[in-house]
Amino acid sequence: MASARSGQLRDLAQAVADALPVKIVEEVVLTGSASRGVADDLSDIEMLIVSTEQLSLTTCFELATAAGLAELDTWGAEAGATRRVSGLRDGVPLELIWWSREHAEASIDALLRGDSSSTADALAYGVPLRTCGLLAGWQARLSDYPGELAAVRIEEAALTWGGFTPAGPLTLTRPGDRLALIERMVDDASRVMRIVYAINRLWQPTHKRLAARVVLLPVKPERLAERIDEALTEPDPRRALLLLTELQADTVRLAPDGPNVHRARRWLESVAQSLAVYDAGA
Repeated sequence: MASARSGQLRDLAQAVADALPVKIVEEVVLTGSASRGVADDLSDIEMLIVSTEQLSLTTCFELATAAGLAELDTWGAEAGATRRVSGLRDGVPLELIWWSREHAEASIDALLRGDSSSTADALAYGVPLRTCGLLAGWQARLSDYPGELAAVRIEEAALTWGGFTPAGPLTLTRPGDRLALIERMVDDASRVMRIVYAINRLWQPTHKRLAARVVLLPVKPERLAERIDEALTEPDPRRALLLLTELQADTVRLAPDGPNVHRARRWLESVAQSLAVYDAGA
C-alpha cells in the first residue's frame, strides 16, 4: 500500500505536470520514492520531463517558474543533452530532469547496451503524469533484462577482485589510512550490489532504502544489507575488511562462471584466510 506522503507528492507533481505546455512537453514521468509509493517526510519529488525538441536551460527555468516552482537552481554538468532544474513548490523540493524525445530514445538504447546508470530502474517504476505512450513503450523494452548484459555486468563488477597478491588489501588497514579503506570498501560493496542485481536480471536502483529493496530479491547472499552496514561501521579496519571480503566471496559463489568470477573466487578466499589469521590473533 502506498504511503500517504506518496499520494500527496504525486498530487503536487501532477499539478506541476498540468502546468507545462502541451505543445512543448509531451511526456511527464514521476520517478523516485513517490512513484514507488514509499515516500516519507524526507522525500522530494523527482520527475522526468520529455520535450518535443531540445530545450535550453533558460527555457527550462522559465517553464519551471510558470509551473509554480521557486528558488530555482541547477546541478551537474550543463553541457550535453540533459537539463536539470531544482526548486520548491509549496515548500516541497523538486528535481526535474529534462530530456528531448530524441535523447530519451537514445538513452533507452544505451541502457539496453549496458549503460549502468539507475535510470532503467527509475523508468521501470515510473508513473505517467502526462503521456503520449512513450513511457509504456520504454517499460515494455526494459521489461526484459538481457542475459548477455547480465553476464557482462557481472564480469565487469568482479574485475578488481584479483590480479595482485592476496596480502595486498592488508595495506589498507594501516593506522591513518581509514579513508583509503572506506573508499575501497564502498567500491567493493557497490560491486556486490551490481552482481546481485545482475544475477536476478533486475535493473539496479540507487543504494537508498537498500534493506527494503533487497529483501524481495530471490537470489542473494544471506543478510546482504545487514552485512554491508556491519562492514562499513565496524571500527576495527581488519575486521571490517574481513566482513566485506566474506560477503564478496559469498556473492561470487552465486554468480555464473566467467574468467573474472573464477579468479575472484580464488582470490577472495585467499584474502579472507589472510584476514582471518589477523582477526583470530587480535
